[in-house]
Amino acid sequence: MELSGCKSSAAVSIALVGAAEMADLNHRYRGKEGPTNVLSFSQREGDQVGAGADLLGDVVICADVASDDAAKLGYTEEEMSLYLLIHGILHLVGYDHSEPLDAEVMQSRVESIFQELVPAAGLVCS
Repeated sequence: MELSGCKSSAAVSIALVGAAEMADLNHRYRGKEGPTNVLSFSQREGDQVGAGADLLGDVVICADVASDDAAKLGYTEEEMSLYLLIHGILHLVGYDHSEPLDAEVMQSRVESIFQELVPAAGLVCS
């Protein structure tokens, strides 16, 4: 499987954090209160590009919010974490959901990748 804009050698840092740490990151970098489920931090933007050309960036997933989201949406926590990871990586390769059409395109891509990876990961969607 290939993500648009990704080389097979691409690297992503993944962090799982609690609600308090995610709320701090969300406030510091987005100016929003409270925790969110996932944040992405590109290493390919800005004045200083990351350490290696293959390093896409960091995806931070809030385990507490992911758990709540999983319960609401009928996913396991592992499925929800995978879903959020895909979402975060797509941000790192240039997808966005600030406009309705962009959101639709991104959502479709997340779903497509998720459905492809769930069986490969041994997960079963509820």
